[in-house]
Amino acid sequence: MTVEQNVLQQHSQKHQQTLLNQLREVTGTTDVQLLQQALQASNGDLAEAVAFLTEKNAKVPQQQDETTYYQTSQVASDRYISVGSQADTNVIDLTGDDKDDLQRAIALSLEESNRAFRETGITDEEQAISRVLEASIAENKASLKRTHTEVWSDSPNPHDRKRIDNCPVGLKNVGNTCWFSAVIQSLFNLLEFQRLVLHYSPPARVQDLPRNQKVRLLDAGKTYDLEACPFNVKHEHRNLPFMQELRNLFSLMVGSKRKYVDPSRAVEILKDAFKSSELQQQDVSEFTHKLLDWLEDAFQMKAEEDREGEKPKNPMVELFYGRFLAVGVLEGKKFENTEMFGQYPLQVNGFKDLHECLEAAMIEGEIESLHSAENSARSGQEHWFTELPPVLTFELSRFEFNQALGRPEKIHNKLEFPSMLYMDRYMDRNREITRIKREEIRRLKEHLTLLQQRLERYLSYGSGPKRFPLADVLQYAMEFASSKPVCTSPVEDIDSSAAPGGATSQPLPPSSTIEDSVAPLDSMCPAASTASTGGQQQRVPIHKPFTQSRLPPDLPMHPAPRHITEEELRVLEGCLHRWRSEVENDTRDLQGSITRIHRTIELMYSDKSMMQVPYRLHAVLVHEGQANAGHYWAYIYDPHQRCWMKYNDISVTKSSWEELVRDSFGGYRNASAYCLMYINDKKPFLIEEEFDKETGQILSGLDKLPPDLKQFVKEDNEMFEKEILEWDALQARKAQQEKLALAAAAAAAASAASSTSTSSSSPQPMSIESSTPDNAVPQQDPEYMEQPSPTNDSKHLQEDTERAISKAVAEQEERSPEALLNASPHSPSSLQPEASPPSALSPDLVKEEQCPGQRTVEVAIPHVGTFVIEAEEGGYDDEAMMTPNMQGIIMAIGKSSSVYEKSGPEAAFFKAIKLEYARLLRFAQEDTSPENDYRIQHIIVYFIQNQAPKKILERTLLTQFADRNLAFDERCKSIMSVARAKLDLIKPEEVNMDEYEIWHQDYRNFRETTTLMTVGLELFQKTNFVESLMYLIYAYQYNKELLAKGLYRGMMKSSWVITDESVC
Repeated sequence: MTVEQNVLQQHSQKHQQTLLNQLREVTGTTDVQLLQQALQASNGDLAEAVAFLTEKNAKVPQQQDETTYYQTSQVASDRYISVGSQADTNVIDLTGDDKDDLQRAIALSLEESNRAFRETGITDEEQAISRVLEASIAENKASLKRTHTEVWSDSPNPHDRKRIDNCPVGLKNVGNTCWFSAVIQSLFNLLEFQRLVLHYSPPARVQDLPRNQKVRLLDAGKTYDLEACPFNVKHEHRNLPFMQELRNLFSLMVGSKRKYVDPSRAVEILKDAFKSSELQQQDVSEFTHKLLDWLEDAFQMKAEEDREGEKPKNPMVELFYGRFLAVGVLEGKKFENTEMFGQYPLQVNGFKDLHECLEAAMIEGEIESLHSAENSARSGQEHWFTELPPVLTFELSRFEFNQALGRPEKIHNKLEFPSMLYMDRYMDRNREITRIKREEIRRLKEHLTLLQQRLERYLSYGSGPKRFPLADVLQYAMEFASSKPVCTSPVEDIDSSAAPGGATSQPLPPSSTIEDSVAPLDSMCPAASTASTGGQQQRVPIHKPFTQSRLPPDLPMHPAPRHITEEELRVLEGCLHRWRSEVENDTRDLQGSITRIHRTIELMYSDKSMMQVPYRLHAVLVHEGQANAGHYWAYIYDPHQRCWMKYNDISVTKSSWEELVRDSFGGYRNASAYCLMYINDKKPFLIEEEFDKETGQILSGLDKLPPDLKQFVKEDNEMFEKEILEWDALQARKAQQEKLALAAAAAAAASAASSTSTSSSSPQPMSIESSTPDNAVPQQDPEYMEQPSPTNDSKHLQEDTERAISKAVAEQEERSPEALLNASPHSPSSLQPEASPPSALSPDLVKEEQCPGQRTVEVAIPHVGTFVIEAEEGGYDDEAMMTPNMQGIIMAIGKSSSVYEKSGPEAAFFKAIKLEYARLLRFAQEDTSPENDYRIQHIIVYFIQNQAPKKILERTLLTQFADRNLAFDERCKSIMSVARAKLDLIKPEEVNMDEYEIWHQDYRNFRETTTLMTVGLELFQKTNFVESLMYLIYAYQYNKELLAKGLYRGMMKSSWVITDESVC
């Protein structure tokens, strides 16, 4: 490979890694093999790669068995099973083609891409990715919104929602309201703003409105009715109810004992002011403006009431609003206008830092004029701040409308901003000094551009598409000239390669290829030449390029000049060495000059006179996602702890400046800041705590609140404390009930063991499942096993449970259904032997006896008797083999037979477990009716839908493949042995066995509930209402406990509807 090819290969590999990183960042896909497959399928086109991944993800439900599976990891002796994806590991080799035109095209593409990135900070590929993603997001808008605006439910355990010490209180996301949380938290942590809101009282004159236009403003915690107001009044005075709800919210954020609070009422009032209920991300700024406008109006009404006859002072205006002077020329006429501003908008596109954005915003170019075509006079204007607000807010415009797509798109460009911002250069009083410095910076930048162009010619030297540093080119030339020729002329070597016996070598045909000429080239080296010693011919090794894996050791590895004298080499080396030194010196000088100019520009405003207006960064509001969807959070500086805090809905955690930079600057990530809030560093009252006038102590907690809000927070805290006490009492009762249940179970087991000898021959034989809790169904074809079994899911358990419950009912006829309904399913009375609730089979009550020629299994049911099951001598249970779960495993093993024959049992085990998990995952993702519920058939489906821990899923799936019932066949037995070996390798500390048992017990309870409900509904249809009621009571109580743990832990409410038609 030539030097050029080697450099190109390295550059191509680096560029390909960059493409992988960009593709991973934008699509969120972490599977490297899948990303490589997408790039290979798209021939390196990122836009097509994104489309490939998007289309592939859309087909996941149909192709799940080929893309998702369990794969044994090589880490830790193959003990684990992890979800992965299979993809071709081959990577496109951009240097694999030796054609010059292809190499030139690749080099030119890389050069253009790198040049675009250096100029704008973002490549064309990233822009293409952004557009393709936004188009995809628009088409799948509903799905994406569910991803980013999930509304979580509160934990049933109030201890999980309890505030720890004086940690900041979070805000609950009540549905697409993360923007509200970010804005409110940044304002709440401005302690001056917090005090203004908490001590606000509505103006009394609102009560003087006509009765038909009155907006009711009640005390904290009470409700008001805006819908009853006329339209104009409702919109005019909506700010007053909002202020009351904001006071309530702030008081809870100050003194609540909850980890997070619910802002629903304030959010609904704010969102109600807009016609559309759907929040577009570009509308968040409008919501923020509306919020500040309402606050301003509310305080304005109060200020006018307090200062009648005087010019009112609005604290919101004094806090957030400033003034600037617009100076310019319009149609040849000078003008000056003073304007007020709140949130100052800044454009992001085309700028690298905040000062560049501000410079561009303060100096505007041509001013639009109706007569601009007639008047050739130049027009323009400058903005100079005359008064800056204590809280200076910059609104970063990261959204622009794409005319081609017909929709807005987000700008992901990187934009840096400092933690301390000096605004002196933008003040009107420094106008002349700033203009002088701007002119100096302009001159320096022009000189800087010339120096960078000169440096570029040194660093990218050449006239073709491939360019290299000039110093390296001279070094390569020196290395070539200094290389020693290993052999003489190829023509002479070929002519001299004839045998001494008079045989002549055949001349090389004109059309011979490079491969054909390799063999004669072997004779060019002196060691391989025909040296005549004693008249004997020396054998010359012949290189065969298609049969040998590497070049012969005597073949020269680098090209070298064939003819060069010592004098020529000495002169050439001297020139090249001198030229290289000159080039390196010039490059260093240019780089030094560029660095000095950059430093001069950076320090242009560093003199003390231009550092008198410091603003410290208080909050950064971050948006992650695209223009039409995303998520918001805020970074807020805590001056007391001297650290950054991250406010992400209910989560409030400590952070760092490095994390803030990573999430806020933008660039390669799809998260970036959209709002910056600075505060005047010379006005500490903005973030200072309030002191008690009498004691001089800092006010904290409830002491900061006025009396009405203090009472409101106390009542809320009392409600929360009551909830905690009730929860603790409930848990204590459950713990006591569990102890009684264990005692009752032990007594029942002893009673069943004593009656085994008398009752083992009387009942009908019945089936159990020895390894998995799945139900048995009649034998089906393998193809049919992929479909749900709608009618026989729990048939083999129904009959046995029905007999057990009927016997229990006969023994306690004196207990009414009402008494059973009021009793807890685990209450002490219901746990007595004579009042045992209906129960499915328990593995603890199963005993086995080995006899010659057969295997007997004894199943003991309390208060009913013991049943005996006979199995074949092979050691497996026919009934268990017919369950859908076992049939699925056998089918997966059958599909992996080819892998078993080629690679052995371990590879076949990996293939089978992949197929089975893909099948179950597909079942878990399907929406089914209650009668076709896959959870009843498969425990893995139940675990997936309830988001069981990964280790629980792994161990359960391994246990199913390790079932002893698979020992009926040599192939199945080998795979079963592999699964058991994997189970043995799992250490006890790697899987929480207590949690494992809890999950399996929940699944057993779920199946018992299903069986009880099915039997009860059948009896109900037969008009056996008394017996049916007992089944349904126990099923309802068990199901209620399951649903308390999760939505998919039990049967859905729709399964419990009994209509009149079902009775008939």
